[in-house]
Amino acid sequence: MIPEKNMKIRTSLPRRAAVLCLGMLLCGMLCTGCGKREAASVRVGSLKGPTSMGILFLMDKAEKGETADSYEFHMATGADELLQLMAKGELDIALVPANAAAVLYKRMDGGVVVLDINTLGVLSIVSGTAGVDSVADLKGRTICLTGKGTTPEASLKYVLKQNGLTEQDYALEYKSEAAEVAAVLAENPGAIGLLPQPFATAAMMQNEGLKEVLNMNEEWNKAQGGDGSGMVTGVTLVRREFLEKNKEAVMEFIKEHGESAEAVNADAASAAALAVKAGIVAKEPIAQKAIPQCSITCVTGAEMKSLLSGYLGVLADFDPELVGGSLPKDDFYYVP
Repeated sequence: MIPEKNMKIRTSLPRRAAVLCLGMLLCGMLCTGCGKREAASVRVGSLKGPTSMGILFLMDKAEKGETADSYEFHMATGADELLQLMAKGELDIALVPANAAAVLYKRMDGGVVVLDINTLGVLSIVSGTAGVDSVADLKGRTICLTGKGTTPEASLKYVLKQNGLTEQDYALEYKSEAAEVAAVLAENPGAIGLLPQPFATAAMMQNEGLKEVLNMNEEWNKAQGGDGSGMVTGVTLVRREFLEKNKEAVMEFIKEHGESAEAVNADAASAAALAVKAGIVAKEPIAQKAIPQCSITCVTGAEMKSLLSGYLGVLADFDPELVGGSLPKDDFYYVP
């Protein structure tokens, strides 16, 4: 069966493992002919970025043949590719942006389910000598960012609004990619940029005059006022059909995903080497410094639903199309 308790896997694995082992033992005692299940083959897709970092150790274990099931990993540079593969049934599980998961849910008529949150907020306000110590200090300033009409803009505008700033109080300057934002910051120490990890860390390592002046994850939580919502970057989806036919394999994936996320947070040096090997980050020093800032996690159950539904609600208020036109129904969230 799938886990029935709500938990952050990376903080409660020992007790969880004990419960699973007891359940398997009872199955063996009570079920005549109840043998070991056949290993499943699971196709997993992820994005080249923070959303893939939480499964680095799982990928390494699978390559060494140390996992209960066999895994086939596919890493993409864009979410659209993963959504198409999921829609065509060519992937079983995918780690994708939170809003992309909601869009796919609508596109597939509820054919996907969220298993966990794999990455929380990864956005930072970076500057040199801008004199920004609070969100209020952004009044009258220009902020460089990527993706007009996308989730970073929506998240930024939400935080600014919750801090009393109107759209007349600041200006947004859009760039085509994060590297362009970093270039602006390098040329002008007084400029202000909104950057995701690991780009924020890379920019600060390349220019010692730059620093994180505001952590957007922290500012989001302040703006929320403790209502249970959270800034969510990435979630893990499973095709509903695969879940229904392979519940034990999905349960095993959740467990191994949680263990991998825990290992990444506990051993950034080893994870950095794996991130470079996977082509996620170019250099180990950047990866090692960025990993603690990537909010890698594995949140499931009711807590996952609370954080994710609140975040999607904010995005829907900004632009309903960011979540597929309307908010997903309760069956979008896997809460046993």
